[in-house]
Amino acid sequence: MPHHQQIGQIGEEIASSFLKEKGFQIIDRHATSRWREIDIIAKKNDNKIFFIEVKTRVGDRKGRPYEAITFFKIKKLKRAIQYYLLKNDLKNYKLSLGVISIILDKKLNIKDLKFFDSVVI
Repeated sequence: MPHHQQIGQIGEEIASSFLKEKGFQIIDRHATSRWREIDIIAKKNDNKIFFIEVKTRVGDRKGRPYEAITFFKIKKLKRAIQYYLLKNDLKNYKLSLGVISIILDKKLNIKDLKFFDSVVI
């Protein structure tokens, strides 16, 4: 497995643990569509679903992970979310698109973790 995929998997495990510690219930991971994969889908309470994109990097020489979330990436994520909602017959939920940005040190320990939950769909 390429190094960047391993880093991505490590980041998703860290993000899942972080969300569980904050009281989220993970309802799905790696939900794929023809537009994009949704990394994590979680619920915080009975009426809100969070669709979470996880970005992980070792160090920040190439910028912060959350800086990789572009307008076009969000547009594709929204399409994937709409597909997921239709496929799973989910209605009457408030929806939120969040980003978990993780920077690891060279030993793959968490150096920085930020959770952005500001985009309501």
